[in-house]
Amino acid sequence: MLLFAWLSTRPGSTVVYFPNRIVKGLEPWEGGSKTRNPFAWIKEALSSTEQDVIDMSGVDTAVYFVFLSTVLGILFLSGIVLLPVLLPIAATDDGVKKNAHSTTSNGTFNDLDKLSMANIQENSPRLWAFLLATYWVSVVTYFLLWKAYKHVSALRATALKSDEVKPEQFAVLVRDLPDVTPGQTRKQQVDSYLKSIYPETFYRSMVVTNNKEVDKIWGELEGFKKKLVRAEAIHEESEKKGQGTRPTHKTGFLGLCGEKVDSIEYYNEKIKDLAQKFEAEQKLTLREKQQGSALVFFTSRVTAASAAQSLHAQMVDNWTVTEAPEPRQLIWSNLTIKFYERMIRQYAVYVVVFLTVVFYMIPITFVSAFTTLENLRKLLPFLKPVVDIVALKTVLEAYLPQLALIIFLALLPKLLLFLSKTEGIPSGSHVIRAASGKYFYFVVFNVFLGVTIGGTLFTAIKTIEKKPNSILEILAKSLPGNATFFLTFVALKFFVGYGLELSRIVPLIIYHVKRKYLCKTEAELKEAWFPGDISYATRVPADMLIVTIVLCYSVIAPVIIPFGVLYFALGWLVLRNQALKVYVPAYESYGRMWPHMHTRILSALLLYQATMLGYFGVSKFVYTPILIPLPISSLVFVFICRKKFYGAFCHTALEVASQELKETPHMEQIFKSFIPPSLFSEKLEDEQFEDALSQVSRSESFV
Repeated sequence: MLLFAWLSTRPGSTVVYFPNRIVKGLEPWEGGSKTRNPFAWIKEALSSTEQDVIDMSGVDTAVYFVFLSTVLGILFLSGIVLLPVLLPIAATDDGVKKNAHSTTSNGTFNDLDKLSMANIQENSPRLWAFLLATYWVSVVTYFLLWKAYKHVSALRATALKSDEVKPEQFAVLVRDLPDVTPGQTRKQQVDSYLKSIYPETFYRSMVVTNNKEVDKIWGELEGFKKKLVRAEAIHEESEKKGQGTRPTHKTGFLGLCGEKVDSIEYYNEKIKDLAQKFEAEQKLTLREKQQGSALVFFTSRVTAASAAQSLHAQMVDNWTVTEAPEPRQLIWSNLTIKFYERMIRQYAVYVVVFLTVVFYMIPITFVSAFTTLENLRKLLPFLKPVVDIVALKTVLEAYLPQLALIIFLALLPKLLLFLSKTEGIPSGSHVIRAASGKYFYFVVFNVFLGVTIGGTLFTAIKTIEKKPNSILEILAKSLPGNATFFLTFVALKFFVGYGLELSRIVPLIIYHVKRKYLCKTEAELKEAWFPGDISYATRVPADMLIVTIVLCYSVIAPVIIPFGVLYFALGWLVLRNQALKVYVPAYESYGRMWPHMHTRILSALLLYQATMLGYFGVSKFVYTPILIPLPISSLVFVFICRKKFYGAFCHTALEVASQELKETPHMEQIFKSFIPPSLFSEKLEDEQFEDALSQVSRSESFV
């Protein structure tokens, strides 16, 4: 915090600490105070309202804070009952000494088991307190989740009702178009079919084309334009110094070999050649590379919302109509994938993800088993002098396995994003939601269950060999002992993770290095400091893992609850600052992530309830069946929430869409906002382009 307070006031660093404000044209310190007080940002974050977050970062970010505050509320309300009640009950029993099978923690935390259920004797009347506590955590979770769902539903409705014209609200995506009849163009097919259904409100259509080749040429052209601007900036800088040297480069591999040329002349020639090729490819794409899907535009939001919820053809694999994503979210290559191919891809991806989740457990289990100091001393003897330093040894014992695990998990998100995109999902935000779900189940299975089961099997392998039937009992008895690992895991995540998040040391260093040695133009400079969005694909599952860990251990080892509260309280505070000043949203889905967050919190709750049922059963508590209604009530709660709320997140409710706009929407502007950059042309006076990007009356147009 002190480092952040100092660095954020340094000249030249405002673009790293206030990029969101700069992008919106605001002064970095506007509305705040440029002060030497290192904690001024905390006051600003705490005093900010939900509307402030929506204004700066959108509804999705506000919904993320609803998630953080809901989980914080669940853990806080659980903690104020569980900590003062359960800790004294556990500490005053003597189960650790009397239970021969108990697996006590190692290292500096070996007294922790005395504050957990491990210290309660089998079938002890004291277990009643823990059983009632299990109910308390569940009831608190139901209450706060219901309240949060209602709040997020209202937030979404308010945002969709707003007077601001949102292009996607006037459009639908039509996929799985049937074959065109002879003598009819794809454009005519789409127009005639939808005009007959919506004669009053149909505006026009945009047939999706295969843009692979034109995108490639456009990318090359934009790249050469950037290089030309850079070369001109270098030449201008040279002239200011009185040298006037023209930049040169070699045309071979990575500029290391080949003919040496004048950069400005070379790039100008390349742009000239590519511009002609690009224009020809645009025309060819628009006329000859039309695909079996289209974006259709209506003059009414109600018609668009109604169309997205209706069955348009007798056969479900024809004329599939869904809500159109935001223009910036469209994944063009996925729009043309056919109905059955999408289904096959989806199930194939599920199989791949399942195999990844199951078999990734093997290396993670080995990581958790072998990244201990003792094993490292045996495997890497040259490290002995280092790891024997007392101060270092204590830190490494506590954090080494967790650090290895965090690094290991960092390799996974890109694979899951790629797999989600492969399913044929049409929008970027949906891909992120899908990848987030896969990542959640992955981390729960591999980190939570993997560490628990793997660590126990390695330490108790000999006992299991002698008594194979004792495996369930050993796993259950090991749960309090594994609380040590997870307690330090949570601590590491919020101490180091949020410290780096707030101070932004890595982006700051990268920016200053790029500015000094690499950036020559304003565009390059902006690219160097631009922060991107809040990265929900990895951030939400990481938070969900902490929710799962803390919930599952909340009754078994209540001492973990304060660490969970600290994680989400500090997260809320730090990310509030980042949302208001740093991150720039890449898209807006108006809270579509919330149902997924809600479902996964309930998945964590179900896992917690199943864990408690198993643990009470192994503790030979005769009243364990009293817990059976809990998982049933959770499933009922999921069903009720889905039926009551989920529909309004899948589709836009007609009562919301029917809200009148103060200004008449500019339909041609809405249409143009969906044209891909590689197909957009400013040469509207050119007759061929005018036909391709036609006016409404031109029914023969191809876009």
